[in-house]
Amino acid sequence: MGKIKISEKLQLGFQTKEAFKSLRTNIQFCGSDIKVIGVTSCTPGEGKSSVSMHLAHTLAESGKKVIFIDADLRKSVIMGRYQVEGKIFGLTIYLSGMVDQKDIINKTDVENLDMVFAGPVPPNPSELLGSSKFEELIEKLRNDYDYVIIDTPPIGSVIDGAVVAKSCDGMVMIVQQKVISYRFAQHMKKQLQRSNCKILGVVLNKVEFNGSSPYGKYYGKYYSKYYENEVK
Repeated sequence: MGKIKISEKLQLGFQTKEAFKSLRTNIQFCGSDIKVIGVTSCTPGEGKSSVSMHLAHTLAESGKKVIFIDADLRKSVIMGRYQVEGKIFGLTIYLSGMVDQKDIINKTDVENLDMVFAGPVPPNPSELLGSSKFEELIEKLRNDYDYVIIDTPPIGSVIDGAVVAKSCDGMVMIVQQKVISYRFAQHMKKQLQRSNCKILGVVLNKVEFNGSSPYGKYYGKYYSKYYENEVK
């Protein structure tokens, strides 16, 4: 088990921090039965990994016991962002049967927040995420934590996100302003629905405000807004 230093990287300005608190509140209003939450996007680069990490962080700050799982097995960006001390075994190593569950759970320097890294890129990511071993892991963590936040690959690029959705209580879609069309977002929504997983809502990310907007001063460059069932 490694020790992960993430607190410095997760520091936010007041406006952005308030936006994530709003997202946290909306997640909590989804119900006490929503504990395992997947986060996906339509395409790479929309900020889903950052949003999912900050969501896990703000939930932990509220006193909830949270574990963040990096399930983007094909192209993870999480491992390179944070300072790691000690040897790390990732999710792919566990799902391949080479280590035990306890070996992949890492403590962070944020109280109440643990992490699981993706691990080496496997030749069969979809098969690993769709395995009974992954389902068993999620069920165990569901009992051990208040929230399990899973960062998944973009749903528009590979099927992995929809595969993970089968093990989740709900999914949150990240949509970047002026990048994703309404039609494409609807198509991604339908793909998630085929997994029979509840779509909790959509985060509109990287919203740009002009100087005349009353929200520009308050929310800033990286404002993320949560829309409950906005994509019809």
